[in-house]
Amino acid sequence: MLDSAPLNGRFWASFAMLGGVYVLDFFDFFLIGFILAVIAPSWHLSYGQAALILYGSGVGAILGSLVWGSLGDVFGRKLQTVTGTLICGAAAGLIAILPTGAFVPLAILRIFVGFGLAAAITPALTIMVELTPTRWRSGLTSLFVVSASLGPLLASAISHAFLDALGWRGVAMFGLLPIVIGALVWVFQPESARWLIAKGRFGDARAALAKHLGIPADRVPLSIRKPAIQPRASLAELYTSPRLFWQTILIWGGASTAGFGYLLWGPTIIALTLHISVSKAAEYFVYVSASAMAGRLLIAWMAQKLGRRMLGIGVSFAAAALLGLAGNYNAALLRGVPVFVILVAAAAFFVEGGLGNITPYTVEQYGVRLGSRASGLGHAAAGVGKIFGPLVLALIAGTGNVVSPKATQHAVFPAFVFLASCMLLVALAFLFLARETHGRAIALGLEDDQPQPEPAAAAR
Repeated sequence: MLDSAPLNGRFWASFAMLGGVYVLDFFDFFLIGFILAVIAPSWHLSYGQAALILYGSGVGAILGSLVWGSLGDVFGRKLQTVTGTLICGAAAGLIAILPTGAFVPLAILRIFVGFGLAAAITPALTIMVELTPTRWRSGLTSLFVVSASLGPLLASAISHAFLDALGWRGVAMFGLLPIVIGALVWVFQPESARWLIAKGRFGDARAALAKHLGIPADRVPLSIRKPAIQPRASLAELYTSPRLFWQTILIWGGASTAGFGYLLWGPTIIALTLHISVSKAAEYFVYVSASAMAGRLLIAWMAQKLGRRMLGIGVSFAAAALLGLAGNYNAALLRGVPVFVILVAAAAFFVEGGLGNITPYTVEQYGVRLGSRASGLGHAAAGVGKIFGPLVLALIAGTGNVVSPKATQHAVFPAFVFLASCMLLVALAFLFLARETHGRAIALGLEDDQPQPEPAAAAR
């Protein structure tokens, strides 16, 4: 019934609410890039200290995705989404009241921001993949991830508009916004009907599906298909297929290393190498974020037409080439516009678009019984990328160097060659390890599940 259902108002309400989790949680994550660009000089932060602040959220994200991903398969997707959002918003808001120079408490709070971010979006993504009819899943779940690009765009816009007027503490207070979205999800979002069936909670599944379809519960058949093995918390089950496990690690880890590397250090690079204000650098990165969002939109449309695998190969190769060029031309100007910004914006189109294709892909492959854990594995690999992105630049520049134009420019080229290599690795993983999921129904893990049909040539 869910696969044949129309895309009704309830579906789009869920799409908007759960997309809001992505928007505001990623907004919280990227806001620190602009705050750090303000406080790094006045707090006299070294590269090592600044990198500790930036990649602390990556450490939290690894823990949040794995722990909340496991709990999401046991206790459901909805509860874990709400609690993760509350953790993220509360930790981000507390940053605003830190005393000057307190970089260690700031790094600790960033760990909690990363934990809450991953804890919220891991089950939120899983709900959306499980809720979407198979015939529309490739395109709509990729489109859903467009909301992640709105987070950096919102962070850039608010930083540009309010940094000078409110200061970094005032801007940091915007980090509390995800708590509002968490409350809306708690009140209005039903639990995943597919997960409830996989848990053997057939009455609850019927009620959830009836609410989603807007029909009386007695019009929904009561399932009698017993779960072969109920969803549980064991992460070891994810290694049942080593090919799938390592493919997930490589495509998520490589793409996130590249994306978070240029997004988190980009404002500092532009502000220091071109000797402009942080608010002006934020204005440039509005265009980078807009390009990323355009990439997500176009590639979501292409996923529905072409499927996951070939699209992943093409966009990853393109992103690798553009990141390498951005590193080479990091200080050049074209009619007064930094070439670095132009090339990073072009790279963001493919990196972020590719992430929109990657993000639902892992859940589709693993199925409902392992869905939240699979999402957690992917987001944990992305958390490793959040560490490597800023850490590589710090190590190349020298962790003892105080952030300065000379040190930054010296580090840009080799760091961006590394980021380009990460995207090349993603392309090779798609080429040699990936299999198509477009047009295939998601396995529920029931005792009479049948082998999946071959992917449809095109969406019906």
